[in-house]
Amino acid sequence: MQNKDKHKLESINIRVERFDPSNKKFYKREYAVSADRFTSVLSALLLIKENLDPTLSLRYSCRMGICGSCAMVINGKPSLACETNLTHEFYKDKTVVVEPLRGFPLLRDLVTDFDDFFNKHKSVKPWLVASDINEQFEPKKEYPQTSYERDVFLPFSECIKCGLCVDACPVTNTNKEFIGPQALGQAYRYIKDSRDVNGKERLDIIDTLEGVWGCDFIGACSVVCPKSVDPALAIQMLKAEISKRVILGKKPVKEEIVDKPGPK
Repeated sequence: MQNKDKHKLESINIRVERFDPSNKKFYKREYAVSADRFTSVLSALLLIKENLDPTLSLRYSCRMGICGSCAMVINGKPSLACETNLTHEFYKDKTVVVEPLRGFPLLRDLVTDFDDFFNKHKSVKPWLVASDINEQFEPKKEYPQTSYERDVFLPFSECIKCGLCVDACPVTNTNKEFIGPQALGQAYRYIKDSRDVNGKERLDIIDTLEGVWGCDFIGACSVVCPKSVDPALAIQMLKAEISKRVILGKKPVKEEIVDKPGPK
């Protein structure tokens, strides 16, 4: 009896905010789907596309919270559709409202344009830079790190570029020139990597009103991150790095880090 309850089907209404680019009009369409306690919002949308309305446009790929492609607004919150359960108790009225991300240009239905997002990500040079250009592209040795050196940047390296942090940020929704929490978080990730020598240039890039100083530290970016990356913290740490440069006379970003001794 208990196993039957686990797979009990419920009728859920999905209200989709849609956009037709041919006439530039928004409209809502509601679909009824049968779902059990394991059904995700993404699975329900794919059922709609396959069986009810093939014109519905959405973006997805891995279906397991790795690629970040299925980012959208679900019941008012930027979320990954593949990680959002359709029959969660939060949806007490049996209706789930699905909308496209609000902080990105809209292409069609639930599909948004990420060109500006990736351009801003690229602007902070999110790659390791070696002091020797030949060594960077044809390395002749390994660059080992201590556990402490890895711990400094590793929490910020889990970003899957889903754009949820940008969509939740009130600054990016009102100032399109603001570089955004995703790019700033990744700038910090590479600045704190002991193998990189390009920290000064990155700090110069983001030391602007459209860079770190545009952040109002509301923290919504960290709240919605599906990978528990904390871009709000990274931005405040970047502000501290820039302030330290000014106060201490352009002191280098990275100081020598030694592995902390473990317990005896």
